[in-house]
Amino acid sequence: MREQPNKPLVFVVDDVPENIQIALSHLKGLDLEFAYATSGEQALGRVKKRTPDLILMDVMMPGMNGFATMQELRKHPKNHSIPVIFLTARSEPEDVAKGFELGGVDYITKPFHGVELRSRVRNHLELHSYRLSLEQKVLDRTREATLLKDITVLAMGELAEHRDANTGGHINRTRFFVKILAETLFERGKFPDILTQEYIVLLYKTAPLHDIGKVAIRDSILLKKGRLTAEEFSEMKKHTIYGEEVIDKLAHMAGEPMMFLECARDMVGSHHEKYDGRGYPRGLQGNAIPLAGRIMAVADVYDALRTKRSYKKAFSHEETMYIMATEDGRGRHFDPDVYDALLEVEQDFARIAKENSEGIK
Repeated sequence: MREQPNKPLVFVVDDVPENIQIALSHLKGLDLEFAYATSGEQALGRVKKRTPDLILMDVMMPGMNGFATMQELRKHPKNHSIPVIFLTARSEPEDVAKGFELGGVDYITKPFHGVELRSRVRNHLELHSYRLSLEQKVLDRTREATLLKDITVLAMGELAEHRDANTGGHINRTRFFVKILAETLFERGKFPDILTQEYIVLLYKTAPLHDIGKVAIRDSILLKKGRLTAEEFSEMKKHTIYGEEVIDKLAHMAGEPMMFLECARDMVGSHHEKYDGRGYPRGLQGNAIPLAGRIMAVADVYDALRTKRSYKKAFSHEETMYIMATEDGRGRHFDPDVYDALLEVEQDFARIAKENSEGIK
């Protein structure tokens, strides 16, 4: 939203200079700034340089008339909120109707009285100022709500992470890994029906929730030193289901579908699925695994290998890439396209791990 000048700017557009002077003379008592143009083409050029708070537009002009100028003006989103008053001798009902259909806020026929022009200009400037103020308040509240949501998601992710002393820094690194993988896939034109710029933002923001279900896992299992037994591992696997249940409760509270929660649920419930169907909790295969889960699978495994655990050492970047290629593998654990994206940006992964090295030994 543009910054408001000290005085509102009124733009007068008329091909007859005398008409411009008449309008200005009637308005000179108001605390305003003025600019003018003598053609539609000239008006469009000048509006690009400075956005007015109100336009007084003549209709009958040679070349591009007032209606055509209005249509061209409204093609640009930043001009949609500029109030336009048509100021013209054309008073036929169809002309008045067309002016309003094109988005004009008022229609004054010539000859007009100065008091009428001043009153309408003043009223529409006050309405415009109020609308701009209201729009700014909405933007501020939206930013506040978005910030609160982002902070809450990070807090929930941190809660799950702090229960597991082995995973320090994990949520911060994995969200950056997810983001760079998604951006690379987007640039390569992969998954165009799903992977949009908006969806990439959702992936980045929901990534900290991927292990939220671990808050429901018993300490004796989550904090165990050494490898889990088969029975304990079966219980650990349920963190994906527990996480889905948390997201489902949030969705139920929201009362309507939300892309944010849908993306979170996909990632939470499927990031341990494997492309060949050997994963958990449902043994999904190929594209039946949500894309969010397939992307997080690569990020999660890379980070797990780079991190020291009580039952394993921390592997270097080179060792990690070798293990992911040979033991997990393209088309086995990992979606081939997502794995190829990793190969393209592996040095970025190494950099992110180094810059966010908490928990990496």
